[in-house]
Amino acid sequence: MDFKGQVAIVTGGARGIGKSIAEALATKGVNPVIADIGLEQAGETSAGIERLGVKSMAVSLDVSKAEEVIRVFDDILKEFGRIDILVNNAGITRDSLIMRMKEEDWDAVISVNLKSVFLCSREAIKVMTKQRYGRIINIASVVAFMGNPGQANYSASKAGIVGLTKTIAKEYASRGITANAVAPGFITTAMTDKLPDNVKEEMKKAIPLGRFGMPEDVANAVVFLASPQASYITGQIMHVNGGMYM
Repeated sequence: MDFKGQVAIVTGGARGIGKSIAEALATKGVNPVIADIGLEQAGETSAGIERLGVKSMAVSLDVSKAEEVIRVFDDILKEFGRIDILVNNAGITRDSLIMRMKEEDWDAVISVNLKSVFLCSREAIKVMTKQRYGRIINIASVVAFMGNPGQANYSASKAGIVGLTKTIAKEYASRGITANAVAPGFITTAMTDKLPDNVKEEMKKAIPLGRFGMPEDVANAVVFLASPQASYITGQIMHVNGGMYM
């Protein structure tokens, strides 16, 4: 997987799955830009990644705001001169049953999780079409395919990512741009760590492999889809869920 020297933007890259993705790309010689709403933590992640011998950049970005996305992508292009890989990973949850869900919680999740993929992909595609090369990888979720009680907004946002990914793939394949999605199942993160042990055990029963995944499992899938070895793969969804959904 020789794509040393390429430039990748990872949204929500300061922690969790995003951080693992950025680190995994860096081990292949890719220069990752850590785009996160929290600049301090993004800076810490970026500094740690540079110890791997690559160049990194931390930027503060609210992915739901078009003007910020345009400005930040311009700054990244000025710094690196190219954008080869975009990983749309940023996401939030605002869980509630539909009957109790506040409209602002619906709007916030759709905006951060789905609108952001449109905004960031639009700016990346402007650069990638000129290069006639690019990799866009969107982080969806198993709940896009299964649904999940209490997560109508989150499930809808992730299902929307699937349709958007396939549309990007069809629109820009002729320009050398591939678009794919990774759909994680239950992954060990700060969010799942807070769950009670009995809830974790019940969740594991639904997973044939009998365990939660690790952030690195998702990162490995992203690295493959971003690599030259995946040049004939586009419009696809890679499920990383331990067999929870088949």
